[in-house]
Amino acid sequence: MSSDRDAAIPDRLRDWLQDLRAFQRKAREQGYRLTATTAREVLDGITRRFLTQIPPVALVRDDLIPGLDYQVPVRVYHPRPEQALPVALFVHGGGHVSGSVSLYDPICRKLALASERIIVSIEYRLAPECPYPAGLKDAMASVKQVYPLLERLALPFTPRVALIGDSGGGALCATVAHLAQYDAGVDIDRQVLIYPSLDYTLSQPSVITNGQGYLLERERILWLFDTYLQNAENRRAVSPLFMEIGARLPPTLIIAAEFDPLRDEAIAYADRLEQHGIEGTRLLVMPGLVHAFLNLEDLVPDACRQVYAVIGGFLQE
Repeated sequence: MSSDRDAAIPDRLRDWLQDLRAFQRKAREQGYRLTATTAREVLDGITRRFLTQIPPVALVRDDLIPGLDYQVPVRVYHPRPEQALPVALFVHGGGHVSGSVSLYDPICRKLALASERIIVSIEYRLAPECPYPAGLKDAMASVKQVYPLLERLALPFTPRVALIGDSGGGALCATVAHLAQYDAGVDIDRQVLIYPSLDYTLSQPSVITNGQGYLLERERILWLFDTYLQNAENRRAVSPLFMEIGARLPPTLIIAAEFDPLRDEAIAYADRLEQHGIEGTRLLVMPGLVHAFLNLEDLVPDACRQVYAVIGGFLQE
């Protein structure tokens, strides 16, 4: 990693990345092996260390959404429980292997407050225990059953639902939005994809240029995809970047990070949506930042505040 590139990274984040690189080199020398346990520990440790501001939300409640073969645990955040608000389904990141409703609780609280929407965060099934398409089935079941859930909880809502997902959760949201084009029972009014994983073929240039030294590395991504896609799936066919785009795709806000290996697939997806005439497509590439920067909020607080404000404005339009 060149010092010229690193100069564009905010000071606190740059210092932490330098320490992280040294730690990773030492871990490799000592025979570190990536497993589901270590992947989950890394995301958990980073997030709990640097995502420490947890704002109050008026109502937070846990429940279950019935799926075809799994009861999906969910957490509901209602910022104004006396008022009917539109809904947003949140699908957390973690490369389809890690992450949880509990870990992403601070992010969901901030999304609820910024967007003035009821956020429903889903505990979808993870690989390797539950590989593709288990998590996708849970996301689709959740978007179909979110209104009955709120009715059962006697919470006032407006029947409009958006999708919000980061990283691997962004992949699930984008896939659900594509499938919903052909399902008259699902109407998604907007979606927000935060540094999303959209290309399981890893064919974009930034996978190489940003693939080492910037937190999320190409070697880890390859392992995550192998862990998730266990049955020789056609990786191009299951990649949202290459799926068919029709008129029913919703207005989409895509947020990318300059030093993320997934940056170029986010840009390419935004270009495809615009080329197909999807109105309301917006792309924001955050300069000097890396993948999962919302989980590193204490290192880049100003950038995170900006992103929540942009998301809130987009979802309130």
